[in-house]
Amino acid sequence: MPLGSILVAHPETPAGLIAAALAAEPAKPFLTFYDDATGERVELSLTTLENWVAKTANLLQDGLATEPGERAALLLPAHWQAAVWMLAAWSAGLVVDLDAPAGAEVVVTGPERFEEALVAGGRDTVALALRPLGGPFTETLPPGVLDYGVEVPSYADAFTPYVPPDPTAPALVVGGHTLTCADLTNAARVRADELGLETGARVLTDTNPAGSDGYLDALLAPLARQASVVLVRNLDETALERRATNEKVTLTHLRG
Repeated sequence: MPLGSILVAHPETPAGLIAAALAAEPAKPFLTFYDDATGERVELSLTTLENWVAKTANLLQDGLATEPGERAALLLPAHWQAAVWMLAAWSAGLVVDLDAPAGAEVVVTGPERFEEALVAGGRDTVALALRPLGGPFTETLPPGVLDYGVEVPSYADAFTPYVPPDPTAPALVVGGHTLTCADLTNAARVRADELGLETGARVLTDTNPAGSDGYLDALLAPLARQASVVLVRNLDETALERRATNEKVTLTHLRG
């Protein structure tokens, strides 16, 4: 079972959080995604998540020739692929900018923010159809825009960064502040304590892993506690109680 070089990542980086969780329980479900508008349900084990992260990081490093320190703007909704892209960008040493897409070297978008992504003028624009199983678009994209669902399958399942992420390197721009990799792992542990997350907890949330409301709550804090996430898009509150029971949720944390 190839787990990739993520296993040797520095512990004070997001990649290190994945590595620690993988070392503990690689087959454990980490992210269960629901879209209540479409009925979609996807479950990713830690191993499957790492596989997607590795492929995406290879796309960034080898396909797009990104360099550590370059910026990636992720214009994605609450979705399992948003979590993949956050972790892949950090694994490749990129700075995820949650404030403004303009000037980012790589702009990643879903269908709902396509026009905004094109206006941002990134060196590379990657579009995600956000279809079940990561499928490609069914329509032709504009010249120069990469279809993630077409591109990513050909990349390797293991990722070796040319320059391993540095704990002191910038990793995230959010709310006008720049956080390093070590800042993120520390914030993840602090947030896990605030939420009362224990090892093995299962969190139900509708916050966005690629948003200022959820990069901790729906991604890094659960990873820091080797917990798991039930991520819901287009939340149907009438299904909330039943889903929490069926998914053995121990904590529900929704947007206010």
